[in-house]
Amino acid sequence: MSPKIQWNEAGLAPAVVQDAVSGRVLMLAWMNEEALSRTIESGRVHFWSRSRRTLWKKGETSGNELHLRSLTADCDGDVLLVQADPTGPTCHTGRTSCFFEPVTEGGRAPEPAPAPELGPALSALTRIVRERAASRPEGSYTAALLNAGTPRIAQKVGEEAVEVSLAAVSGSAGEVVNETVDLVYHLLVLLEALGIDGRQVAAEITRRFPDQGS
Repeated sequence: MSPKIQWNEAGLAPAVVQDAVSGRVLMLAWMNEEALSRTIESGRVHFWSRSRRTLWKKGETSGNELHLRSLTADCDGDVLLVQADPTGPTCHTGRTSCFFEPVTEGGRAPEPAPAPELGPALSALTRIVRERAASRPEGSYTAALLNAGTPRIAQKVGEEAVEVSLAAVSGSAGEVVNETVDLVYHLLVLLEALGIDGRQVAAEITRRFPDQGS
């Protein structure tokens, strides 16, 4: 195991879990050397339960797994940051994140401004594109596009944009919706091919169109 990880006296290190798409902090748990190895080997996030003194995979009972995207340590090597794609609510309460209780002392604490997010539908589609990019399954159209390279994907974006325009001219609202979905999908594939996080697009939208009633 990497010597950079500074395990505590119990052989553990805290692991902060972050949604790989939205950037939201989902939970905090503990890992030991075995949990870290299982996480890396399986691509599913594992932890060590201090109360039950046993290894456990997130979602083994609820089905709400965490699919690993990246795993890094802080500068001191004693805290782990896990970026993952959740398959359902992370918290046992059914909430998306375990962090939802405001901390107050002598009054109400200000709530931090949320980071720009893609929205549930776009986030889900982004995760699908990322999964196909990581696994490149045989027969996957997304994988075939990514294997073909950026020029081909860019060409498809242009073709789909034309299809949206033609559908608009024809006056068919249903076709406009269908072609727009195709265009958005190909744009997400293009972003993935270029290594651009969709949150960068969300942040730019927020910068250009701040919520001021305009």
